[in-house]
Amino acid sequence: MESNIFYDRFVDRHIGPSDEDIEKMCSVIGVNSLDELIDKTVPSNIRLKDKLELEEPITEYQLIARLKEIASKNKVFKCYIGLGYYPTITPSVIKRNILENPGWYTQYTPYQAEISQGRLEALLNFQTMIIDLTKMQIANASLLDEGTAAAEAMSMLYASRKSNKKNSNVFLVSDDVFPQTIDVLKARSEPHGIELRIGKISNIELTEDVFGILVQYPAADGEIYDYSDLFKEADSKGIYKAVAADLMSLAVLTPPGEFGADVVVGSTQRFGVPMGFGGPHAAYFATKEEFKRQIPGRIIGVSIDSHGKPALRMALQTREQHIKREHATSNICTAQVLLAIMAGMYAVYHGPKGIRAIAERIHNLASILDYGLNAMGIKQLNKNYFDTLKILMNSKEELEKVKSIAIKNKINFRYIDSITIGISISEVDTLDDIKLLLKIFAEALNKKFDENILINQYKEFPENLKRKSKYLTHPVFNSYYSETEMMRYIKNLERKDLSLTTSMISLGSCTMKLNAATELLALSWSEFSDLHPFAPLDQAEGYLQLFKELEEDLKKITGFDAVSLQPNSGAQGEFTGLMVIRAYHHSRGESHRNIVLIPSSAHGTNPASAVMAGNKVIVVKCDESGNIDVNDLKEKAEQYKENLSALMVTYPSTHGVFEEAIVEICDIIHKNGGLVYMDGANLNAQVGLTNPALIGADVCHLNLHKTFAIPHGGGGPGVGPIAVAKHLAPFLPGHPIVKVGGEKPIPAVASAPWGSASILPISYAYIKMMGADGLTKATKVAILNANYIKAKLKNYYQTLYTGKNGFVAHELIFDTRKFKQTANIDVDDIAKRLMDYGYHAPTVSFPVPGTLMVEPTESESLRELDKFCDAMISIRKEIEEIENGIYNKEDNVLKNAPHTAEDVISDNWNHSYSRRKAAFPSKYALENKFWPAVGRINNAYGDRNLFCVCPPISEYEKIEVNT
Repeated sequence: MESNIFYDRFVDRHIGPSDEDIEKMCSVIGVNSLDELIDKTVPSNIRLKDKLELEEPITEYQLIARLKEIASKNKVFKCYIGLGYYPTITPSVIKRNILENPGWYTQYTPYQAEISQGRLEALLNFQTMIIDLTKMQIANASLLDEGTAAAEAMSMLYASRKSNKKNSNVFLVSDDVFPQTIDVLKARSEPHGIELRIGKISNIELTEDVFGILVQYPAADGEIYDYSDLFKEADSKGIYKAVAADLMSLAVLTPPGEFGADVVVGSTQRFGVPMGFGGPHAAYFATKEEFKRQIPGRIIGVSIDSHGKPALRMALQTREQHIKREHATSNICTAQVLLAIMAGMYAVYHGPKGIRAIAERIHNLASILDYGLNAMGIKQLNKNYFDTLKILMNSKEELEKVKSIAIKNKINFRYIDSITIGISISEVDTLDDIKLLLKIFAEALNKKFDENILINQYKEFPENLKRKSKYLTHPVFNSYYSETEMMRYIKNLERKDLSLTTSMISLGSCTMKLNAATELLALSWSEFSDLHPFAPLDQAEGYLQLFKELEEDLKKITGFDAVSLQPNSGAQGEFTGLMVIRAYHHSRGESHRNIVLIPSSAHGTNPASAVMAGNKVIVVKCDESGNIDVNDLKEKAEQYKENLSALMVTYPSTHGVFEEAIVEICDIIHKNGGLVYMDGANLNAQVGLTNPALIGADVCHLNLHKTFAIPHGGGGPGVGPIAVAKHLAPFLPGHPIVKVGGEKPIPAVASAPWGSASILPISYAYIKMMGADGLTKATKVAILNANYIKAKLKNYYQTLYTGKNGFVAHELIFDTRKFKQTANIDVDDIAKRLMDYGYHAPTVSFPVPGTLMVEPTESESLRELDKFCDAMISIRKEIEEIENGIYNKEDNVLKNAPHTAEDVISDNWNHSYSRRKAAFPSKYALENKFWPAVGRINNAYGDRNLFCVCPPISEYEKIEVNT
């Protein structure tokens, strides 16, 4: 041990097992050391010869000091830029109890609904808020950002074209749509042969080749148009209508659902979620019920549990890309759950009166500014507006003078062109702010104005634009106005959700590792959270430094030459990587290359992403050991060599094995003219030991929310940047407002230039505190922990796949299929029974039906691993009791799991096993019981009776009576 009295290594906080524990674990596994295990697990021909060239690790204290220094280089000016991003006030009760609370940000996607009821209720609130404000019939539980949501709307409407429109391929887009949204539409339309026709709303022609139309409401420059006549004409011609709408404006403006929209999309950022230099923010997507099986993303629905009581779940899962694969219309895997919950809670906290008051105040201040400008003879071009004014200067010189004085006052306007200024008012503005803006114009143009004339200058909307319908009428939006009540409501929901604060979440491929508190501190600092993504770059020097350092570190870790941080989820990273490959082939005159080979074991988003990028998927077989069948791969690569675009491969494999033939596999693809795309889902087993470039890949996406410690947030946020080899660097995605990307960039794949920028400091912090040795040790211990679980449970559960020496990578698959024959127990029964022990189930039935995929990560201690193994052993013994006839195959602790508190205290206990056996099957459960909020949920009932808004109390009563 070092003698330095300041010795305090973060790596020892992050990695669960101590050095002494590692020795014990190696003994159980049957190896003499951790290095011996790694040598026997990771093929020697892909091992790095030198350690990563990263700077020496720093302590948590040093990291905080460094981030403060970086943050100080960002300049937070008063922001009036608009374009979909606005200053907002995050209620402190939401910031402290949700955003900064590991009980909310460390949860996993709510696939195990019985232990996710709190989060599901919060998301149901979000859906209800969206449906109410848009006046649509159905909404999902959020998408990645507004641009992505608009692109998803275009794709859904294209796939749903009416019979008289099957040959139409034109999507009309108003040039008043946000420019970043138009660019994302360009990226998503081109691979499918969709023609974007962009033009002025006044000149739009609804020709026969048009299948859909998208408008902005209010428009990007602030004008509010009445689209009702246009939409009636579109209806008569079988053309779908999509609206990108500002959610806050819908508190006072006629909602799109009332003037004929088929889809409404937008951002909920201004509902209490900081701008964060671009994200993450929850987009929304609302549509008509007729599209309920086509709507992208996740829908939260009301079902019933095994006792006939209301219970929430993710509905209509058969729509998802995991099941539909290459037939999916979307590859959306990550939502923005944490941010959706914040936005929904903002509506819960303020209620309908509060939301309307905020919207009216914003409009009132904009009206006062308009009046003041008019009084000085300054021309404002928008006839009807909500929050944004469009101001015409007489000359470029006048604009530059206004700009100069604004900058001196630390104020950012939007400069639309050389003589036009945009000013967007937000929730944070006051009358004093409006007076200051008017003084800036007065000084620049030598005008005078009287402050006293500014009182009560509210400009009424015309009747056809006024909202008359009610919203947020459900009790949840009318009950928690005091902070005491709000705090208790949030805590009540939190208690219904199992998170990493409770126990290990051992999901395979999802890497639920520690999200250290120090890594997340900067998330709440105003220097990072309050910057507009289109602010002048000289005001974002801290962010630019952090991006550059993070990109350099990621290049060294992956072995690649360039990185794009723009993709804001793993699925978006997949799409981006494939689009970059597509651009590369096109640049070489080989646009015909559109065949993508994908192993049968691949994650469902792989084939979905391939199709989204304009490719045709050919499935490659896996052999009995779970590896890619090299002969089948070679045969298909040669068969399609004239049109081969790429191979998509996950390494180590989704089966939890370091495939020995991976270098040969990459060589086969390259020899046949294709490139290798590596899915970075399992990079947690590579860092410091090998890398994608050394293995032979050309591009890899990185799940920063997995390998690099960004929290899952209950199903999002995520970040999925891509790293590429030199020949692909020129094609990295660009942006229409901020110059980023390569020399020949593909269009933007996300609304913001650096995607979800505000959470990138988390991964930056993780890498800086771990250093090269720490990151490498983390990888080794992740592999150690998985092999320890395998060894501890070898007498109870069969591991389906292993490497040539009998070891697994950082995850492993337990085969539980035989229990169906011996005891009538299937994998779902085991998953539900784990809840009674206080554990979230491993990954169920993926990639092999009827199995459990376990990934403990490096952060879990030996004590926690042993507790989990004890629970699994106990469950195996419970299965054995059924096999031996001690308990009935239909009435037993597994079939009836999970057991709720209400079950156990019921006067009617009719089971052959005891209450204690049901609810307290282990010492840990007795001492630290986590109670599932509901019994086993009836999925089929929820799909047959889709209900995706907060039901009134009468509906809950009806559900119980009907059962």
